[in-house]
Amino acid sequence: MDQVDGVNNWEKSDHLINGEEKKRVVHLQYGSSPSGNYVLRYHEAFLERGLESCVLSLNSNVHGDPKIQTVGKKGVLIRKVNQKIQDFYTRKIDKSAGGFALSLFGSDVTNHEWIINADFIYVHWILGGFISIDGLEKIAKLNKPMVLVMHDMWTITGGCFHSFDCQKFLTHCGNCPMFPENKEKDLSFKQFDEKLKFYSGYDNLFFVAPSKWLYNLAKGGALLKDKPVFRIPNPLDTNLFKPFEKKIAKKILNIDKYQHVISFGANKITSPYKGWKYLMDALKDLKMNHPNLDVCLLIFGSGPNKEIQESIPFPCKFMGFITDDYTTNLVYNASNVFVAPSLADNLPTTILESLACGTPVVGFDVGGIPDMISHKKNGYLAKYKDAMDLSDGLNYCLSNELEGYLLPEFQKAEVINQHINLMNKAAKN
Repeated sequence: MDQVDGVNNWEKSDHLINGEEKKRVVHLQYGSSPSGNYVLRYHEAFLERGLESCVLSLNSNVHGDPKIQTVGKKGVLIRKVNQKIQDFYTRKIDKSAGGFALSLFGSDVTNHEWIINADFIYVHWILGGFISIDGLEKIAKLNKPMVLVMHDMWTITGGCFHSFDCQKFLTHCGNCPMFPENKEKDLSFKQFDEKLKFYSGYDNLFFVAPSKWLYNLAKGGALLKDKPVFRIPNPLDTNLFKPFEKKIAKKILNIDKYQHVISFGANKITSPYKGWKYLMDALKDLKMNHPNLDVCLLIFGSGPNKEIQESIPFPCKFMGFITDDYTTNLVYNASNVFVAPSLADNLPTTILESLACGTPVVGFDVGGIPDMISHKKNGYLAKYKDAMDLSDGLNYCLSNELEGYLLPEFQKAEVINQHINLMNKAAKN
């Protein structure tokens, strides 16, 4: 295991606020990037609120911030070993069913000065060889409150990110449908047992589900049914993501101001979670039933793709992978509607960002999406896997010039208030 040496960036001069000590929070996250990173938004929101916050990652392309550090080269080497072994064990997995992660090896961060001096440790997405379950248990043994923020279902399953129709996590994972071996005590069974042993052994673990959907699954599942689970949405910087003139945004992106812009974003557009097939069918239906509709599809997260472009009956503009929030904000403001055809999702950041920019969202009624969309008010909730209803939703938003807006519970101040309440409860535990 990698032993990570830290540098003390808890400045004593910064540690008092109104004569009282600030709460010191360390966020653990696989990677830190300046665009669309929910952990950095936690970090920035906590700092803004007067907490003392730092982020420790396996890798980072955020530069110049002493409160964001990485574990170093040895941690990267451990990640590579973890990945090679995982690739071997999961080589026969059904990739169309989504992702599955094994927690085999990882860095030991317990001697990092930030961890030693922390009042609260927030654990986000630490898979891929950053921190293993064994590493999490070593942190738990420090007897500090650990807040595990669930950004998908992995925390409550034997290893899958989304279980879709499988409900084995409600009792005990095993004979996982993602594996072809038809073996009861498979990798999912063993990892489920490892999590159960870890969770049941410590009283300083607190779990956060950003969506109602994941909260209900967590409370109903076998792993967390007796653990404290809180439902708190992810924070969003509404000082950055906000509306401005669409015609100006369109002009900057060289789009005709009278053209209807439908935007869509995903790191991997063809992911089994993202519903690209249904979006293609919806766009074809939209073109067939509204042939005079002047539409441009604005795609970000992917570069030019000939196959995608040829399958869509509207002109496409590819923005590629966006590396800063300012450009992302520009895309939403240039859009008349944002579409999120996800088939499995927790609380998509893209939807929050679009709504904050005043752009309505069309998405399926699944996962955490209904938390954010008020049907036919700030967007449109389409029937699950119904491409025709998705098309109707796009037309409804465009023809009614619907405006997007954040629901009250997603305002940053309210979100951070809930985290402060959680910390107060955890400190008394």
